Amino acid sequence: MAKTKYRFNPESISYEKVEANFKTRIINVLKHMASSSVLAIVMVVVLFYFFGSPKERSLIRENQQLLAQYNRLNSELGKLENVLSDLEQRDDNIYRVIFEAEPIHSNIRKAGSGGINQYSYLENLDNSELVISTSKKIDQIAKSVYVQSKSYDSVEEMVKNKFEMLASIPAVMPIAIKDFRRISSGYGWRIHPIYKTRKFHDGMDFNGTIGTPIYATGDGVIVQCNSVRGYGKKVVIDHGYGYKTVYAHLNGYNVKKGQKVRRGEVIAFLGNTGSSTGPHIHYEVRKNNRTVDPINYYFNDLTADEYDSMVAYAANTGQTMD
Repeated sequence: MAKTKYRFNPESISYEKVEANFKTRIINVLKHMASSSVLAIVMVVVLFYFFGSPKERSLIRENQQLLAQYNRLNSELGKLENVLSDLEQRDDNIYRVIFEAEPIHSNIRKAGSGGINQYSYLENLDNSELVISTSKKIDQIAKSVYVQSKSYDSVEEMVKNKFEMLASIPAVMPIAIKDFRRISSGYGWRIHPIYKTRKFHDGMDFNGTIGTPIYATGDGVIVQCNSVRGYGKKVVIDHGYGYKTVYAHLNGYNVKKGQKVRRGEVIAFLGNTGSSTGPHIHYEVRKNNRTVDPINYYFNDLTADEYDSMVAYAANTGQTMD
């Protein structure tokens, strides 16, 4: 309720009530409205300046929530990278080793992570470093998972072919012996029997009587069956999976080129052809066209004790027969 105003009248020596006219009242109302508006504006400006608008505060909260989610996502991506790295290590060092497959090169696993800046469209965002870092991690993990998936597909094929592979690996001796004294030379540096010089011997020599059966040491295909200088009559079997075996100084053949053979099948007969100082068979195992020690592949033929005895005897032979 508006206050009543009085004015002192000296003539009547009394206070008289002041009656405001309509114009005065309008002016007073406008003054109150103007002062209230100015005060309201000042308060709103101060409030927005120091505390922000409701929309701004909402956006700030959303931004903080997004940052928290990005940080949690980065933490989870780090865990996924560790799990994926463990899978890659197992793949290269266990599964592929078992099946004698080459490990996947790191350049293939990390393919596509370099090159032009494909994240330039993110550089103008707030917290762009965090967003770009997270995007890179997601893309790299996706690519690595794809490569690993393809690797497991190939390993699955290897598993399906496991029995075929195991049957193909040269895993027995080419001649039936139990007396290891018939090993006339092992794999490694030996004295050449003709030139009497030190020379590397690429296989193992087994002596015996002419006509003794010679066996295929694994499933495969005959790719060579002819006489070769130095080797004499020679048979080569391609077993697949990078393996080949060589049988030399033979007396005769029991197979022909292009023929498929099984492990344990008689392919030839022991002889004394080529550069040979006595009846024997020269036997080689080649992996990826490089000779390896055949003694490491007799695991289907020998017990542990027999294998140890053969290794000890082969190490003490000093001269080859070819």
